[in-house]
Amino acid sequence: MSEAAGGANRRVIPILEADATPSGDCSGAEPFALLVLGDAMRPEFAEGDVIVIEPEGLAKEGSFVIAHAGGEWVFRQLAAVGGAWELRALDPRYPALPLADLAAVRGVVIQKSRPGRRRSAKRYVP
Repeated sequence: MSEAAGGANRRVIPILEADATPSGDCSGAEPFALLVLGDAMRPEFAEGDVIVIEPEGLAKEGSFVIAHAGGEWVFRQLAAVGGAWELRALDPRYPALPLADLAAVRGVVIQKSRPGRRRSAKRYVP
């Protein structure tokens, strides 16, 4: 890009290596949004819904969570079974995923909405 095309006002976005930690005080604590794909969490969450995740949210029995389990990222409901935990889909066709502990949980769903429908937002409070 030439100086005449706005080079003086150009901003640079740093690209970090996958294992690099960004600088700042709240590096992983900001809420973020994800698009629901698939039908495992129907009827509560439909494909195309947007969910907002709180990385430092309180995960408890019944919370909808994002977790890294079984080598992949999953969106499921947290359930206590005896003295252990598992991730359950709302659709019974999908098997539950056992968890050794809650370290796999990376965030709690705090809101869902349907794109284009402002009044369809729903909040989930721990």
